[in-house]
Amino acid sequence: MKPGSALVTLTSLAAASLLSACGSSSSSSQSSACVGTPYGTSATSGGGLLQPFTPPCEPGGGHILLTASGEVLALGGYDFPQTDPNASVFVDGWEFKFTKVLVTFDHVMLNQNPDKSPTDESQVGPLVTQVDGPWAVDLHKGGPIVGKGGPDEQSVPIAVISGNFDPAQRYAFSFSTVPATTQAKNVNLDLSSTTTSDYTDYQEMIAKGYTTLFIGTATWKGDAPGVTCQTSSASYDFTHIPKVVDFRFGFAAPTSYINAQNPDNAPATPFPGEEQQRGIYVKSNTKTIAQATFHTDHPWWDSFVHDSPLHFDQIAAQYASLTASTDPAPTATLDGMVGVNFLAFTDKLGASLPYRSCVSSTVYPMPTDAQMHFDNLAVPYVLGGTDPAAALRDYRDFMTYDMSTFGHLNSDGLAYVQRNYPSPH
Repeated sequence: MKPGSALVTLTSLAAASLLSACGSSSSSSQSSACVGTPYGTSATSGGGLLQPFTPPCEPGGGHILLTASGEVLALGGYDFPQTDPNASVFVDGWEFKFTKVLVTFDHVMLNQNPDKSPTDESQVGPLVTQVDGPWAVDLHKGGPIVGKGGPDEQSVPIAVISGNFDPAQRYAFSFSTVPATTQAKNVNLDLSSTTTSDYTDYQEMIAKGYTTLFIGTATWKGDAPGVTCQTSSASYDFTHIPKVVDFRFGFAAPTSYINAQNPDNAPATPFPGEEQQRGIYVKSNTKTIAQATFHTDHPWWDSFVHDSPLHFDQIAAQYASLTASTDPAPTATLDGMVGVNFLAFTDKLGASLPYRSCVSSTVYPMPTDAQMHFDNLAVPYVLGGTDPAAALRDYRDFMTYDMSTFGHLNSDGLAYVQRNYPSPH
C-alpha cells in the first residue's frame, strides 16, 4: 500500500463496479455452495432503515467465505498501561476504548493475474467474479469466527463467493468502503426501534456520507502507578487538557483497496518493496477465508508512514480549558480538527503543544523538537486551502488521509489505495 499513490483509471475494475451484474454473485444466491451449518438461521432485520441480511452458511471446497474484522483492537480497544508489550499503544498515555466501530463496505472483486505489473499493484487482469452488498457492520461486536490475527480476534461472516476458480491460480482480491446508505444490508446493528443508538448512529452516517464511524472514550492514564511521562517542554501545563474525552469520529472517505497482498501466502516471495505475495488461492478441498480487515489505529498516526506511533494529546488539546479538571468530558469529533495546523500543534487556549511520552524510549524515543508536529511526507499541504483535491488543508484532512489506508486482507495484507473522495494523490 502506498499512502500517496495516485488515483488511476482501472479498466477491468472500473467497468466491473459499473456493471456489477456482469459476472457477479451475491450472498443471497449462494445456497448451492453451502454444505454445512449456517452461521445464522434467520435474516437480520433492516428495521425500516436498512435492508435485511441473511448470514451465509458454511461453504465447501472451491468457495470463498468472505468475513470482516476490526481485529482484537476493535473489540477491546487500546490499553494503557500496556497489558501486552506487543500490542499497539498510545505513546502519550491514553487508554482508548471503542463502543462502536461502524463500517460500510462493498464491491468485493476477484480478478485474474494479480502479478500483472510488478511495479504497479493497481494493475490486474479480467474480472472473474464480484459480490456486492453493501454491508453495514459494527466490528466492535465481533463475530463467531476466529480472526486471521489470532485466537483473541473475531470476524463476522458476510458472504460466500463462488466462481470457476482454478486452485493452481492466484486471484487479485479487492474491496471498497462506501458511504452509508439505506441500501446497505444490516449485518449486526440493533435496529429494533428508531430510538436505538445503532439506528440513530447509522442514520447520522447516511446523512453525513460517512463510510466509518468510531465511537468511544479516551482516558488519560499516564499517572498510573509505575508510569513515568516525559515532555519536550517542561513549561507546558498539561492540567488544561481534559483527562477523559468521549469521541465520535465520522470519516467520509470512500476508498478502494485493490489487489491486496495476502499473509496467507507466506513464505512465498513478494515483489521488491512489498511485504507479502499478492492475491488469494482458492482451495478445492475446503473453504477459503478472505477476511476484509479494518485497522483502527491509522487515524491516530503521527505520519503517513505505515505503523507510525499513536498519539491523542493533539486531539484532547483542542478541548483544553482553564478548568479542564472539573469540566464534563467533551466529545471530540473530526469537525473539531478543522483548521488545526498539524505542522505546529497548539491547544485550544493558543499555547504551543509539546510532545509527551509515557512509554519507554525503546517504544517511542522522545523527539527533540519542542512543538508537536506530524509528518505529511510529500503529500501537498496548504493550511486553510480551498481545494481538497490539490492539498491537505488541516488536521482533519490529515486524519482522513491516514484513515483511508485502513483496509487490508487477512489481517495485514496491504493493498493499492484508490481514494474515491477529493484528496491529493
